[in-house]
Amino acid sequence: MPLYEYQCTQCDNRFELRQKFSDEPARECPACGGAVQKLISQSGFALKGGGWYAEGYGSGSKKSDAPACPSGGNCAGCPSAA
Repeated sequence: MPLYEYQCTQCDNRFELRQKFSDEPARECPACGGAVQKLISQSGFALKGGGWYAEGYGSGSKKSDAPACPSGGNCAGCPSAA
């Protein structure tokens, strides 16, 4: 659910509410009961779980895509054989 920031027009109290998109906007300040207005603020987000960041850019060890040569790099297809 998104987090919305509001400011009271009477006491300047700023507060945040976690609301569904379908919820009505807040109308009164929880501190003084005055009218509030919704603020436009910088949004934040969090990446959760595995996914591309953890697998592609994480600090863990890098996976090797090439299979290891069973003959220790002495086969005709190995770059070190030339």
